[in-house]
Amino acid sequence: MSIKSITSRDNPQLKAIKQLATSAQARKKAGQTLLDGIHLCQTWLQQQGAPALCVVGEAARGLPEVARIMADCQARQVSCLLLPDALFAGLSQVDNGVALLFLIDIPKTLAVPRLTQSALLLDQLQDPGNLGSILRSAAAAGIEQVFCSSGTVFAWSPKVLRAGMGAHFALQIFEQVDLEALIKAATVPVWATSSYATRSIFEADLTAPLAWIFGHEGQGVTPALLALANVAVKIPQSKNVESVNVAAAVAVCVFEQLRQSAQRGKAHST
Repeated sequence: MSIKSITSRDNPQLKAIKQLATSAQARKKAGQTLLDGIHLCQTWLQQQGAPALCVVGEAARGLPEVARIMADCQARQVSCLLLPDALFAGLSQVDNGVALLFLIDIPKTLAVPRLTQSALLLDQLQDPGNLGSILRSAAAAGIEQVFCSSGTVFAWSPKVLRAGMGAHFALQIFEQVDLEALIKAATVPVWATSSYATRSIFEADLTAPLAWIFGHEGQGVTPALLALANVAVKIPQSKNVESVNVAAAVAVCVFEQLRQSAQRGKAHST
């Protein structure tokens, strides 16, 4: 591994990395993004392999965890940039974080498959933190596929990646998806949550494969898509609260689905 020190803000390579750190358009155009911090970088090495580039701030270089990651990169012939802390601060959106970044190529997905297994459909979600939390819940509950409409925040932005805590690497994430066409061709039912539904999610049978659709934080799922849903259920909650956060709603649904599937598996094994 070569270690290259950069001390000038005008360095072309540094400017290119800063563009990736600050511009969604630049990330999409380059097909690259940044992983920020020890956990994401370690998870990438363990699950995906070598990054395109390792970037380290001077103060972090001596930390044992960072030193191990740099050594791992060296073994994989990955180049490393060493930056003064003041320059590194312009690349990271984390306050008081560890000065470590990976530049990675965004994993390429194949053509959007037919909806044949349990999945999440996300319609115009706007908040990066919500999307990251949703991806984390999906991966933890055993969901493997996530389909995002064209109006949904870019899944591979640094903010979504931080909130996802490595969940991205365990999922197939499809973006810019025509959800209406996906639902119409689906071989599994599509379920939605609605405060107007009469049946509670805890009374529904979730043991067969199904897809969940969730929408914009304020407006919810668009009426056209909601009309295509096969089933609507409600999440019971206090009358003092109008609704729950979309990330919380996803967690309730996918973990209730997981719980029921696990119980069914136990019943069949006895």
